Amino acid sequence: MKSLLISKVFPPETGGSGRWFWEIYRRLPKEEYAIIAGDHPNAADFDQSHDLQLHRIPLTFPDWGYFSWNGYQQYKSAVKEITNCLPLSEFNCIHAGSLLPDGWVARLLAKKFQLPLIVYMHGEETCYANSSRQLRWMSERILKDADCVVANSFNTERILRENWSLPADKINVLHPGVDCEQLVPAQRDDQIRDRYGWKGRKVILTVGRLQERKGQDILIQALPTLVRSFPEVIYAIVGDGADFERLNHLVQELSLQEYIQFFRDFNDEQIRDCYQQCDLFVLPNRQVGEDIEGFGMVLLEAQACGKGVIAGNSGGTSETMKVGETGHLVDCDTPDALCELIVSSLQDEETLKAMGQQGRDWVLEKFDWHKLSLEAKSLFEQTRRH
Repeated sequence: MKSLLISKVFPPETGGSGRWFWEIYRRLPKEEYAIIAGDHPNAADFDQSHDLQLHRIPLTFPDWGYFSWNGYQQYKSAVKEITNCLPLSEFNCIHAGSLLPDGWVARLLAKKFQLPLIVYMHGEETCYANSSRQLRWMSERILKDADCVVANSFNTERILRENWSLPADKINVLHPGVDCEQLVPAQRDDQIRDRYGWKGRKVILTVGRLQERKGQDILIQALPTLVRSFPEVIYAIVGDGADFERLNHLVQELSLQEYIQFFRDFNDEQIRDCYQQCDLFVLPNRQVGEDIEGFGMVLLEAQACGKGVIAGNSGGTSETMKVGETGHLVDCDTPDALCELIVSSLQDEETLKAMGQQGRDWVLEKFDWHKLSLEAKSLFEQTRRH
């Protein structure tokens, strides 16, 4: 008997949730799990690199609503494609990678084949689910029918209880993790630093999708003040997204081209280089409306590479660190407090080094993927239809 994961976001598409699923499901018994993933222009090359039972279908819907002709047809088409490529009578559980649209597709299949339903929640769902009465109604139905809801943080678990009235015994917290074998501390390498234009520079790094809640704009606004304390500073932004044009315009407006880099298409090896060779990792996230940072996997990845971290005091980021020991939290609604904390951190190199060493120990103890995949396997086995 098998379980089926349905997820629009899955590598090679970038994103924390896709990374989470890839790291967990590739460590589970291959014969017991199948995956329906969203299609992607580079999917063919990526899918030659693994042996997962994975099928690609279109899951990028223009409209997540179900009660329009186009919406109904897109969900109907997805259900048909899945039933055509997989014998769902042989399955005993369905996992939805997100609330929408994955959760609605999974709910339709779970009802049709009388299967248990597990739904992943990442923290930001309240933002889009509350954007219309239809999406809110659909989201409520999915959560009501789910046999188990997997929250990526205790903060997300709290939101589910307080904002969605879910009973606590229906929610299980499974944190995302980090590959502690691939992401390791490394000595300063001037050759690598020179390759990225960091020779002689003090490097602040952010890795993450370019979107407003990630707060790259707040750190950009802090740069003029930071430059006065550290004329050699450079801010490296790794990631891509809809906010690029706005961020790039802000760089031009503040005449900061000499101090800011955008790396929009880095692969895993290049991102690892950045973690290992930066001086400080910062995720200046803040809440925008109801949109929050559910967890912050990049903070774990930076700590795995022995770097002290700074994050916005919003969402679930506090769960990624030992606050005050491996990293700091700060209000990132404005640049002032963030700038002050970055300056004090970069000035105290010994403390920053010690934070990085403790951070490595922290993620090894709590967030290694091998340990987390065993937790996930145990939870999944409890929820299967017997």
